[in-house]
Amino acid sequence: MGLIIASQLEEGFNEGLRAHAVSPTVIDVPEDQPWSVANDADVLLVRPSPSWRGNRKAARPAAWPGRLKWVYSASAGIDFYPPWLLDAPLVTCGRGVASEEIADYVMAAIYLRAKDLEGVRVYEPSQWASVPLGRFAGTTVGIVGFGAIGTAVARRALASGAKVIAARRRALPSEIDGVELLSDLGELFARADHIVLALPGTTDSELLIDATILARARPTAHLINVGRGSVLDHQALVTVLDQGWLDFATLDVTEPEPLPAGHALWRHPKVRLTPHVSSNHSRVRDALFDKVAANLDRFVRGEVPNDLVDRVAGY
Repeated sequence: MGLIIASQLEEGFNEGLRAHAVSPTVIDVPEDQPWSVANDADVLLVRPSPSWRGNRKAARPAAWPGRLKWVYSASAGIDFYPPWLLDAPLVTCGRGVASEEIADYVMAAIYLRAKDLEGVRVYEPSQWASVPLGRFAGTTVGIVGFGAIGTAVARRALASGAKVIAARRRALPSEIDGVELLSDLGELFARADHIVLALPGTTDSELLIDATILARARPTAHLINVGRGSVLDHQALVTVLDQGWLDFATLDVTEPEPLPAGHALWRHPKVRLTPHVSSNHSRVRDALFDKVAANLDRFVRGEVPNDLVDRVAGY
């Protein structure tokens, strides 16, 4: 038998895999224990389902990684999985497949703050009055985490006339002209009007955005988190919002997800909370399929697939 792929993705996606030129056999994965097929397949295609999330601290199964040669995560982040996922010979991820969608979400959040059209909407002649709107052009967007999402945001912000500053863990030059890279996270918070968190969830980034960093922000600043909820100290966020040290926060991710009932962020007047929808995942399946198909071609040719997960960095 040829290549066997065990897939957690939907049947339509799997039918496309079966039609791939390498003619793989695609088998289903038990939803409650997706890792249990380790001895039945060459490739395991996974998504961050509740079974993975609920077992992030579980001990490594005795049979893992079995005969698996490659684990492919449909998500860009792998923090939803237990650490032993990385014990497979190859681990790749869906890096970049949702970056354009997430960047659109960020821009929508920015314009909702800068141009609050709903807030100035009128319903009768007596309400007709000139009301000044905010502006986006000429403001500064600070991006923390300058990967695929960060660069997609930067392109949009620059095209809209904003200044862009960014901070990244790796000392790499910017791929985009006009982006100023900073090494001091506090300086970024102090200078930015809109602060975009696009960090992966790792042990290094956990609670990186704490009370000390948040206190550096402008009182007029807008914080947007589309990376991982674990990077942000939520209690510190509530404090700076309550004390007027930060103007507003748009949060598409939290830790945990969802937040416990009664948490202050649910109905905070200075917070817009959305249920992790910025990736618009139903619209990115085609991009993911193209990436998976191309990587399958590389794999069967004996080449290393793209988008390898760095075992040390954790993303």
